Amino acid sequence: MKRPTLFLVGLTAVVGFLLGLVFSGSRGFGDARSALARPVAAPPPSQPLQVSSSAATMATVGVDFSVVAARVNGAVVNIDAASRGLDKPQSRRYQRDTLDDDAAAKEGSGSGFIIDRAGYILTNHHVIEGADRVTVTLGDGRSFRASVVGVDPAIDVALLQIPPTPGLPVAPIGTSDTLRVGEWVCAIGNPLGYVHSVTVGVVSFLDRKLFDPSLDAFIQTDAAISFGNSGGPLVNTHGQVVGITTAISSQAPNIGFAIPIDQVMSVLAQLRDQGRVSRGFLGVDLTSATAELRKSLRLGPSKGAIIEDVAPDTPADRAGLRVYDLVTAVDDQTIRSAEDLDRYVAARAPGTVARLTIWRQGATHVLPARLTERPLPRSAARNAGQADAVRSVVNREMAPLGLNVKDLDARTIRRLNIPDSMVGVMIADVDPAGPAQLVKIRPGHILLEINRHRVSSTADYQNVIASLRPGETVALLIYLSRTDQRVIRAVVLDPQ
Repeated sequence: MKRPTLFLVGLTAVVGFLLGLVFSGSRGFGDARSALARPVAAPPPSQPLQVSSSAATMATVGVDFSVVAARVNGAVVNIDAASRGLDKPQSRRYQRDTLDDDAAAKEGSGSGFIIDRAGYILTNHHVIEGADRVTVTLGDGRSFRASVVGVDPAIDVALLQIPPTPGLPVAPIGTSDTLRVGEWVCAIGNPLGYVHSVTVGVVSFLDRKLFDPSLDAFIQTDAAISFGNSGGPLVNTHGQVVGITTAISSQAPNIGFAIPIDQVMSVLAQLRDQGRVSRGFLGVDLTSATAELRKSLRLGPSKGAIIEDVAPDTPADRAGLRVYDLVTAVDDQTIRSAEDLDRYVAARAPGTVARLTIWRQGATHVLPARLTERPLPRSAARNAGQADAVRSVVNREMAPLGLNVKDLDARTIRRLNIPDSMVGVMIADVDPAGPAQLVKIRPGHILLEINRHRVSSTADYQNVIASLRPGETVALLIYLSRTDQRVIRAVVLDPQ
């Protein structure tokens, strides 16, 4: 074989080998962090990844994202939210997954993930905001009506619960504090209705400020995130949840944001036990003490938070804080930046007294401030932050299927172009927060049978539904006049 030929064959082999690798900093799967007070069994450890000797000499190790996704995918759920009212709150803070036809029922969809075998699920607040009905569908197709345990609009988190069910998969919870820029992550969710989609990217930035600088600490990623991903998990290379995907850039398709999981875990007990989150509030605007500001303001200490503004009739105002004061410590804990002070105050309970050490015109003072409760940001203030903002009320007039029907007459048969031999009732109205709405049953469809029982009149319909039991799964045979076809739909009745 000629020497140039040998060179080309060798070069082709090397390039083919390198293209077959995806590099990251995997060290194997760790134990899941307990999501609630009750411990949850961690999944069995994975087998170590097999890496060739030549790849092992490199600084990173190949990651099989099919293994990573398999660890979490079963715990990812689809969330459907529906509202009967036409005045359903629309969060402007986040791009909302919703139908915007004002004449139609408001519907939203998103993702979530199970964190406990008792049926607790984390998602975004904006996914379920203002809903009358929240339905959770598992990866195996089972659907449950969910209750809203608690919401925190300030960081856009909601805690749901479905009935405890044997065999519920649980997502392993990791930590976001150890994330590094450039680290591989994957997002799992239901973008645009394509359930359980997995996308891969890297951490592009940490601690990104978008809406509220005093609370925001978003993880920025270029893993593809679209409408429907909201509330789904952002997963590290160990198969652990490190964030909740929540927002996308309106200007670039490859810029998405996730709430750090550690920020969520810090308020989880309040969500579960109180249904809401209370944070301490001081009432100041802050900036960090940079070298330039230290020089121009002749500040002594090298670190701290400079007060830019003091709101009237707030704890800061009552404590005597002033513009240009430099806060260097709270309760003897060093404050190095404005973010340090914001996070410390937010973590304190309303009503507690914070002792602030300040530097003012060459002298140090200690001022006590009794914290009040942090108000909701304007973008989240439409709902009071209470779990009962999601009403989940059953429409008794249309129960149990969430339908109103009427007899077929000659005019309706002609208008809908229904065969003269068709026997059934026309669906006149569908409860937008009822069980039939979820399986895409709409006004104008013709109901032929319920559980194989023919429905030839409204009287037949009433007799059949009177025998249905709460929580039962009901098979409906439906005729679609537009496509001239019969379809079967399974409707899960409300438990009560």
